[in-house]
Amino acid sequence: MTLSRKFIDISVALEAGIPSDPPIMLPEIDYFDHSQTAGQIAGFFPGLKDYDLPGGEGWAVETLRISSHNGTHLDAPYHHHSTMNGGERAITIDEVPLEWCQNPGVKLDFRHLPDGHIVTPAEVEAELARIKHELQPFDIVVVNTSAGAKYGQDDYLDSGCGMGRDATLWLLERGVRITGTDAWSWDAPFSITARRWAENPDPSIIWEGHRASIDIGYCHIEKLSNLEALPATGFTISCFPIKLKNGSAGFTRAVAIIEE
Repeated sequence: MTLSRKFIDISVALEAGIPSDPPIMLPEIDYFDHSQTAGQIAGFFPGLKDYDLPGGEGWAVETLRISSHNGTHLDAPYHHHSTMNGGERAITIDEVPLEWCQNPGVKLDFRHLPDGHIVTPAEVEAELARIKHELQPFDIVVVNTSAGAKYGQDDYLDSGCGMGRDATLWLLERGVRITGTDAWSWDAPFSITARRWAENPDPSIIWEGHRASIDIGYCHIEKLSNLEALPATGFTISCFPIKLKNGSAGFTRAVAIIEE
């Protein structure tokens, strides 16, 4: 019997003109179609005229002004802090072990949790019990939040639960090294955390899930998509990042693979 593979795209497209990031981080993309670029090709070949090319057409090309954190991307420990593992230099995205980046996937369904809720270790344990899964080292754990259905909408940045420091460390202590979310951040939305901060200015609540990397270095994927199409277990996630030298993150075409 020959097994077949089903590939499920769990990435968003890199796209301008939608509320995918805070205004200071929005990507800009200039598109140049074939009718605009014949001269670019002709410039390489003295004497060549635009009309000598098939249909007078050049190539299609895009110019990007983007952050490494636009679109679906993998954060390196270096993004979270300059150190990891209790004092070691944090690794950059080009140093992330490839062995971390393709492993069995586990989906935690937290779509029912309210926006800004901080997920606890007990809630992670309860969800793993519900789906009858015992975590294994290097499992890639992705969190399906209410934000996933709102990508590109005005309320996307303010949506979804966040993974708390304690919940993150609970995963890392069991050997997880890559996690992911369909929200803008692994942490709770900044707008909601800012309200908590206003009531009680405790710096430890800011980016607490990210900062867990100071104790145990790990990566997470942000702005995943289509997680509702995945089963709880029984699939592999591939999320190799672009090799950006000394970078804090790298774009990834994250894909879930199901053997059928």
